[in-house]
Amino acid sequence: MAMRSDFCGQVGLQQLDSTVKLCGWVHARRDHGGVIFIDLRDKKGLVQIVVRPEEKELFALAESLRDECVIQVEGVVHRRPPGTENADRATGQIEIIASDLTVLNRAKTPPFTPDMQQNISEEVRLRYRYIDIRRPAMLKQLQLRAQVLTAIRKFLESREFLEVETPCLTRTTPEGARDYLVPSRHTPGSFYALPQSPQIFKQLLMAGGVDRYYQIVRCFRDEDLRADRQPEFTQLDIEMSFIEENDIMNLMEQMIRELFKSVLNIALPDPFPRMTYQEAMQRFGSDKPDLRNPLELVDIADLVKDVDFKVFSEPAHHKYGRVAVLKLPHGIDLSRKEIDDYTHYITQFGAKGLAYIKVNDIALGKEGLQSPILKFLTDAAIKGILERTKAQTGDILFFGADRATVVSDALGALRLQLGKDRKLVDESAWKPLWVIDFPMFSYDPAHDTWDPMHHPFTAPQNPDPKLLQHAPGSSIARAYDMVLNGSEIGGGSIRIHNVDTQLAVLELLRFSDTQAWDTFGHLLGALQYGCPPHGGLAFGVDRLVMLMTGATSIRDVIAFPKTQSGLCPLTNAPAVVPDEQLQELGILVRKPKEEKK
Repeated sequence: MAMRSDFCGQVGLQQLDSTVKLCGWVHARRDHGGVIFIDLRDKKGLVQIVVRPEEKELFALAESLRDECVIQVEGVVHRRPPGTENADRATGQIEIIASDLTVLNRAKTPPFTPDMQQNISEEVRLRYRYIDIRRPAMLKQLQLRAQVLTAIRKFLESREFLEVETPCLTRTTPEGARDYLVPSRHTPGSFYALPQSPQIFKQLLMAGGVDRYYQIVRCFRDEDLRADRQPEFTQLDIEMSFIEENDIMNLMEQMIRELFKSVLNIALPDPFPRMTYQEAMQRFGSDKPDLRNPLELVDIADLVKDVDFKVFSEPAHHKYGRVAVLKLPHGIDLSRKEIDDYTHYITQFGAKGLAYIKVNDIALGKEGLQSPILKFLTDAAIKGILERTKAQTGDILFFGADRATVVSDALGALRLQLGKDRKLVDESAWKPLWVIDFPMFSYDPAHDTWDPMHHPFTAPQNPDPKLLQHAPGSSIARAYDMVLNGSEIGGGSIRIHNVDTQLAVLELLRFSDTQAWDTFGHLLGALQYGCPPHGGLAFGVDRLVMLMTGATSIRDVIAFPKTQSGLCPLTNAPAVVPDEQLQELGILVRKPKEEKK
């Protein structure tokens, strides 16, 4: 016979006078006037159990219960007395009069209870994650995550995508982050690497004729962590053969629209807007702009090239320099302390300071402005800045002048912070965007080298090896990122399917011919044996679900996440390994020397 006939949160008036059998956790126990009320909880919700004093054995057992005990209750469904209904609860019109009660497992006093009103530190929540998952909010987020994955699978399989599992033990490859290495007992001194992504394997599947592939896959990256990163994360990986950019972008856009409609009943724009990388950086200082924020950057290098203020004029003349303005409408009320705080904030992005101009009265021209830098600017420069930014009385203008990357990062971050602090962002809106036409390479001036903007397998729009070698900075990638509310949720590209082009890219990235074949020989070989044109995209599942649930961290949508420092408080991982196991693997651990104080 089944342990339960119904879920707690699904018992209602349709079962009046029926006998039900329920199982769950004691959410709360109350003794009112000699009658015991128990709120019984399971994954579907709460229901009120009533234990009457005339049932002496049952009553005594109910008195012994404490929060989070696991019990089984049998009883008859009754309508609650008038005036005692709970409109905030799905089962608020009924209660269960208990006729039998079994304690399935008693609970110690928990460090916290699954009460949404409690403010529990994240460390405690992660240490006792099995209790934290009992919280209705946490459980709801995991349920929505499952809905998302189910909807994605249905969409892709209905369009003839084949789900293929790729290896978790592979070889280390340079993909931008550090690998997690796994020693091999059978080959001492050699290591597997956990995959940062299935990139090469999905390209090999295209060479194998799979045509349309997908996988919901675990990936691993040993990199610095933050709110939207984990050392292990889940990725929706997709690859298609015989396609161009529009084919996959249109299909993935349709998938996300249908996903939001089916799971959240939200209609996203059709089509998603598209913006080049260059425009995104110029207007927003970011390649993943939050379009809910109305603030934009304005370039003024041409207006300040000839001023005596070297802070502006030098980057205005520099090949890699930028001078830009961020206008905050009605920002004249910012205090000196607030401006100093914002100045300090952007230093973490490389900025050396934050010049500003307050527009007290636009009608008075220069006399209506307030700023320490006015004496360094010509009247023509000031007039041009006011006109180009469309400044009005009451506005404040913030300036960035440095290398273009520093200005974009600093003013882009300031834009986001001001939007948040001044409540300029429409939190109820959904603003998706495709960012396209990324540079193939990014320049590292410190080492005078070029690095891939995405990864070394992205195809250039012009595949001419000579152009790649002699003008890498002007090469544009066939890459595309899907952005939602300021977060990159997916990124992809058309891949290189020609071995000569792939070798030319690897040579630019400082791989000799021998190194290229040694590291990527399995891919290069496949390109020589009739590999079709192909491309794909990968979505960060954790980040997507975080946005859909309104959570502030991906840790709140992962069942068993790590902390920001990569630790697991629940299992105390990573942990020290016994010497015997290390010896068997041929590993000698050298601990880093302690720094002198």
